[in-house]
Amino acid sequence: MAKENGNYTASSINVLKGLEAVRKRPAMYIGDVGSRGLHHLINEVVDNSIDEALAGYNDRVVVTIHKDQSVSVEDRGRGIPVDIHPIEKVSALEVVMTVLHAGGKFDKDSYKVSGGLHGVGISVVNALSEWCKVEVKRDGKIYFQEYRQGIPKVPVKQIGTYKSENNGTKTTFKPDKEIFKTIKFHFDTVAERLRELAYLNKEVTMTLKDENDDQEEVFKFKGGLIDFVKYLDENRSPLHKPVYIEGEKDSVPIEIAFEYSDSYSENIHTYVNNINTIEGGTHLVGFRTALTRTFNNYAAKNGLIKENSKISLTGEDYKEGLTAVISVKVMEPQFEGQTKTKLGNSEVKSAVEMMVGEKLSEFLEENASVAKKIFEKCMRAAEAREAARKARELVRRKNALDSMHLPGKLADCSINDPEHCEIYIVEGDSAGGSAKQGRDRRFQAILPIKGKILNVEKAKINKILENQEIQAMISAIGAGIGEDFDSEKSRYGKIILMTDADVDGSHIRTLLLTFLYRHMKDLITAGKVYIAQPPLYKIKKGKEELYAFDDEEREKILKRMKAGKDDKIVESEEEIAAAEGTDQPIKGILISRYKGLGEMNPEQLWSTTMNPETRTVLQVNVESAAAADKIFETLMGDAVEPRRDFIEKHAKYANLDV
Repeated sequence: MAKENGNYTASSINVLKGLEAVRKRPAMYIGDVGSRGLHHLINEVVDNSIDEALAGYNDRVVVTIHKDQSVSVEDRGRGIPVDIHPIEKVSALEVVMTVLHAGGKFDKDSYKVSGGLHGVGISVVNALSEWCKVEVKRDGKIYFQEYRQGIPKVPVKQIGTYKSENNGTKTTFKPDKEIFKTIKFHFDTVAERLRELAYLNKEVTMTLKDENDDQEEVFKFKGGLIDFVKYLDENRSPLHKPVYIEGEKDSVPIEIAFEYSDSYSENIHTYVNNINTIEGGTHLVGFRTALTRTFNNYAAKNGLIKENSKISLTGEDYKEGLTAVISVKVMEPQFEGQTKTKLGNSEVKSAVEMMVGEKLSEFLEENASVAKKIFEKCMRAAEAREAARKARELVRRKNALDSMHLPGKLADCSINDPEHCEIYIVEGDSAGGSAKQGRDRRFQAILPIKGKILNVEKAKINKILENQEIQAMISAIGAGIGEDFDSEKSRYGKIILMTDADVDGSHIRTLLLTFLYRHMKDLITAGKVYIAQPPLYKIKKGKEELYAFDDEEREKILKRMKAGKDDKIVESEEEIAAAEGTDQPIKGILISRYKGLGEMNPEQLWSTTMNPETRTVLQVNVESAAAADKIFETLMGDAVEPRRDFIEKHAKYANLDV
């Protein structure tokens, strides 16, 4: 018998009008409502100003973080149109600010290329702001409109005139605390994106001001991508000056800069219309194809490869020590997925391939000494690759589910579906033992590792593959390594790094992240890597037991627990041990500081760090691949001075066990 329709009628269908949908589901538009999503608001407004620069109408962007955590973005573009829209019958400014998918990016007469292709940027910022104010300078007049949670307070009105030729738009917004978990902007996070945009748009001056601590930084790089490559490699030793390629092929403007250094890793950063395509795409394929073919042709022509040589150079050999920035402008870019991280236009591949082939051939013919240095570097890489081949075979899985090839210390889970499985890579056998006992065996696997793994930033691939702990991780994850890596073959949907909350634990976590970023980067871009957050403190009063993950949370719990002034706070390990060994503990609040994961019993580890319903894990993402590369090289590379400077600058954020 058919079920009744349960009052499911036309009145059950909700229609979200205007920007209601954005406020209802903000993560659909900005990724999340945490710090990352908060900073994305600035990026959306700045991208509009940069699109004006791409169109040839803007040479300056000023971003100001105000004391109340509102933000202003001001440019010298054409100014958003303010005349009445023929269909909406209100000012075009109001349409742009309050209607999704409205903007000039769909009209190729207004913008030949642009980053904000979906027309949702500025209207989404408006919707997610407590208030937003826009001031437009256009045709000698100054126009203004203010909004509350995306709704206009009054129609667009003229508030003055100006004599300067500097048109432009100034947008000021304050994120809505009802939407975001935090509304505190971080200077360094904003600066990283502005710096990147300044490298990519050498004609634009980017200025960042923070009124909270009187910070100001100006980004202007006349060398453009050449300066970008130098910046990325400033902690490495380059083998030559950057090679610069610029031109247009098949209506695709192309700009590329690259150089080789003494590094063992490849650092390529690709952009389409200023969008960081962290997953690469056809422009990257075209570059790599041309690079390999052009170098091989030059080597063969000039007798650099001996006839009896057993080693032949492949594309992988030309990647070692290569730092490159590739920027293309595409009128109708086709991105794979909603995140705009991989370019799909086939015509861009051939355009880049032809351009690089022509220009690089000319460069090599005119710079024989540089060509020889690069070739010798690549030959050493080929020799290391050959030495690594046997080691690679030992750790490569024949079958993703063939347990015969799994490392002996892995405690695997019983479910075979990667989407529902997760692996904890745990520091130390003691913590590994607790984790094995406390886990849910159905979907949680445990892989203990001993101490600090090899620093892959300073090692060739053959040495990396000889490391037992790295072998164990490669085998357990089961998706290969380097060129052979395929994140879709990962045996686990989540790879969770669980280390102690002390200096050594932080170092081990950084070593693990460096390995994953350099040799299994697709795991990170696919959102499969997480960092466990074990508690720092256990706070106990009577039978009540709570956990604090940082000092701020510890103080909040103490404030809530400390009902009377007679309550005494006990942090001495001896007193706590004595108190917890009796049926009637001393009156007061006991604070235990966990120095390591091994100090927690299996039940505590499960409830605080491993239970999906109660745990906190941080997802690792690459918002800016260039920034991530820079940090890994600074922290794990050979140069000491940059590492010291980094530690001194960020010491206030550290939580050290001393």
